[in-house]
Amino acid sequence: MKFILIFFVFVVLLFGQTPNSFSEELALFTNSNVYSPDHNLQVYGTGLSEENLIIRLFSPDGSIAKFDQLTTNSDGTFNYNLITWPNPSTNFPYGTYTVEIISTAQNGISQKIDVKFSSTTELIDVPVERHVNTLVFAPETAAINQSFRVFVQTTSDGLLIGNDSTELLGSTHVHLPSGISFPLSSSFKTLHQGLFFVDYTPREEGTHVFHVVAFSQGTTSHGSSATTVLSQDLGGISDQIIKLNSILDETSSELDILKSEIAGFDSTLEKASNKIDESTGTISTSVEYISEASSQLNSLLFPIIASIGIIVALQITIIARRR
Repeated sequence: MKFILIFFVFVVLLFGQTPNSFSEELALFTNSNVYSPDHNLQVYGTGLSEENLIIRLFSPDGSIAKFDQLTTNSDGTFNYNLITWPNPSTNFPYGTYTVEIISTAQNGISQKIDVKFSSTTELIDVPVERHVNTLVFAPETAAINQSFRVFVQTTSDGLLIGNDSTELLGSTHVHLPSGISFPLSSSFKTLHQGLFFVDYTPREEGTHVFHVVAFSQGTTSHGSSATTVLSQDLGGISDQIIKLNSILDETSSELDILKSEIAGFDSTLEKASNKIDESTGTISTSVEYISEASSQLNSLLFPIIASIGIIVALQITIIARRR
């Protein structure tokens, strides 16, 4: 008897809860997939009878552009004009929007639909799919054991998206030169909505490839950038080159001064040589004058000596005759 009672209670509880699980019913539709300014975004569907529903409209950057509540009819249907699209602005830019409806009576279940806000309503020209773009900015070179910063930008339809880097960049990693990969998702910090950075210190020389994987509203985007890690920072090498150039400039200046002094010494030598040449010319002229004077003296002395000789010969002759 006790066993039958327990079994009966179990059956009551089982079937008492089953209707709730099978009564979950929520459907969402829109009157179009693409909208342009001044068009109405009409949402309709079904839920439980006289159920309170929450409707949210998310802009391309993930922020809530419109929030409202409604109550379904007695048959569970609803039809609601959520918004009349305004002219594009910073609050309502062109792009992919998400309509979400949330049940307050069915364990918070929800339905979502993506719609496009564009300058044209031609579905052929305007795809509704959401596109997420990921850009990675990393330095081309770095030095081992010296930290550097890597930036990541995530956008959808040209708008920055994402605030939680752990959720948005959950699969991001870096490929090391040794061939292994190292996760970075928990290391990112938020600089601004859609802008993130990580301070990374390399421990290996070689090429480090940063592979960023962004996941937003069911869409995945990939971005990558590579940094070559060297044993020494190129900035330090550049400083050494600048110092060497400075030393070379000083040496060049000193060489210019020495060249100027040598040029002055050459000028002095040239002047001295000219003076020596002038002195040599003067001496040569003097020697010539002396030679000419000697010749003239010889021409004068020779007749005199000859006359003296004649006189001496005559005197000797006279003396001989007297004897």
